Amino acid sequence: MRIALITDGIYPYVMGGMQRHSYYLAKYLSRKKVHVTLFHFNLSQFDIDKLEMFTEEEKTYIESIVVPFPKGDRFPGHYIRASYKYSSLIYDLIRHRLDEFDFIYSKGFSAWKLIEEKKKNPRGFPPIGVKFHGYEMFQKASKIIIIFHQQILKRPVKWITLNADYVFSYGGKITGLIKKLGVQEDRIIEIPAGIEEHWLTEHVQPAGKTVNLTFLGRHERRKGVEELNQVLKSLVKENIDFRFNFIGPFSDNEKLISDKIIYHGVITDTDELKKQLDATDVLVCPSWSEGMPNVILEAMSRGCAIIATDVGAVSLMVSSANGVLIEPGNISQLTGAFKQLINLEGAQLIEMKKNSVEKIRSEFVYDRIIDKFMNIIHTIKSRSV
Repeated sequence: MRIALITDGIYPYVMGGMQRHSYYLAKYLSRKKVHVTLFHFNLSQFDIDKLEMFTEEEKTYIESIVVPFPKGDRFPGHYIRASYKYSSLIYDLIRHRLDEFDFIYSKGFSAWKLIEEKKKNPRGFPPIGVKFHGYEMFQKASKIIIIFHQQILKRPVKWITLNADYVFSYGGKITGLIKKLGVQEDRIIEIPAGIEEHWLTEHVQPAGKTVNLTFLGRHERRKGVEELNQVLKSLVKENIDFRFNFIGPFSDNEKLISDKIIYHGVITDTDELKKQLDATDVLVCPSWSEGMPNVILEAMSRGCAIIATDVGAVSLMVSSANGVLIEPGNISQLTGAFKQLINLEGAQLIEMKKNSVEKIRSEFVYDRIIDKFMNIIHTIKSRSV
């Protein structure tokens, strides 16, 4: 099988949840001896020609084509215009090779030009599937400026989604958003995000007398940090017994002052991050919009219960069995979720923590997900012959 993986970058050459997902797709498809032609670019200090994040055996199945991402102008919509130029550069490189591929898997706007050309004359094109991470531009926004940016993105995202052959979804509410755009159910392919098996802990640590909670991510409006800080201030005033950890890039003026709250900074070392999550009882993810957050997958695999907003595909991972789901931006519900898990009996909390690990083990390990992906592509290929 030969697949063209057209991306807006892969981890660690470009950082982000979409990029990490693309990296794992390339890695695990190559492990299954699928030939992957990878179109990507570099925004890091790593030497992208070395592909050092892949093993030598994996690299024998990966053809790396580096396409510099065009520089944008300073006017509103610059990212959209640069993305279209990027898709045009990719089209120029792939158009004479289309008969080599059984399927084209495209991230974001990267197949925009390809889809345009296929719409004009479909002869010679393999099936094209597109994936927009969480369709966040169609999710609830926290403030006016974000709504403005969403409006700029909506039109091209909808056009690409409606004109691709297939649309990939993590599932959950994301599939609902795709259907609302007018995509028929038989064109939607639900494949969840996943995690590598080495993340799974074999020993879930019991909850201590003081419940340990953690936020892992950036201080940005979409992540719900403002609402989280309001809740933390309230709990500190009530003198509730808890400990809260922030892992991520927070400046001094963004930090709360309390002996109950600790800021660890950015943790890039996987073993150190695992250690911090092992010591955590509850991960808190109060985002306004999401796709299928890696932080939840990572925390669950290390035995954390979860407090999260019911956005994107989060409900596929989190339920009353291993946590609490709340509405985005709802301070009252977030406060209630904190108090519920802080006051939970130790045996009940440890059961939630164990349920998180088993949920990941049974549904979200990459080997299993890639097998599902390949079966779907084989079925599509047989239909198109």
